[in-house]
Amino acid sequence: MSDETRADRLLCDRVAVVTGGGGGIGAATARLFAGQGAHVVIVDVDAALAARTVDDIAESGGSAVAVVSDVRDAAAVDDLARSVLDRYGRVDVLVNNVGHWLRHPGEFVDTDPRFWDELYRINLHHVFLVTHAFLPAMVARRAGAIVNVSSVEGLRGYPEDPVYAAFKAAVIQFTRSLAVQVGGRGVRVNGIAPDVTESLQVPYSQWLSADEQAQWPQWVPVGRMGVPEDQARVILFLASDLSAFVTGHTVPTDGGTGAAGGWYRSSRRPDREWTNRPVAP
Repeated sequence: MSDETRADRLLCDRVAVVTGGGGGIGAATARLFAGQGAHVVIVDVDAALAARTVDDIAESGGSAVAVVSDVRDAAAVDDLARSVLDRYGRVDVLVNNVGHWLRHPGEFVDTDPRFWDELYRINLHHVFLVTHAFLPAMVARRAGAIVNVSSVEGLRGYPEDPVYAAFKAAVIQFTRSLAVQVGGRGVRVNGIAPDVTESLQVPYSQWLSADEQAQWPQWVPVGRMGVPEDQARVILFLASDLSAFVTGHTVPTDGGTGAAGGWYRSSRRPDREWTNRPVAP
């Protein structure tokens, strides 16, 4: 690859930290970043998963290292930041991708406050910890982009788990507020809010029957389930200079489900294309 071609890549020689980068959206993001010239630090609790993604990137000629770390732990995050800054001297992009709904909790009145704390640590607290650890280096250089991964459940009512939804909504508000605070210091902060995306935590292809999978054209306006690469491409946009004048926003990467607002394509009503009836659309 010529120097001219290399320089044309969107993240040429930038240092990018991706938490939860071993699989799913995180791995897709790491691979895409590396393909665009970034030196990617893949952070994951699963050593084998992280190593596999590093190997994939290396085989494609990219640059990546794996760091096994639990970003819910403050001491581990401090060690992570120290190791990255010692190795590269800077961080240009941070993707706070870790998150999980953990398990179906049942009714809120029946949940245990200890479960709320688990949800807090994996969906919100680590965003604070990791951002707090890397932000000073960005501010010092007056350059940096942070992308937080929230969820569609942070934008709408989520009756299956109001606590999870509250933390995902908090990620969006943190994104908005921090962006305003540090915008004059050269750091941009944005986010995405995925829906209906195949991932490690939400393996739709395993959960849905063939009949249910055939309903994607009715359930999602774009007509299909999302894949991790769909999310990664938006993250790349927000991390790169293509979005140099964008900060404080969370992009609903949902295939149009949010815009549809509960309306579905109808397969059984020849007189009307759309219905808001949830049974047998």
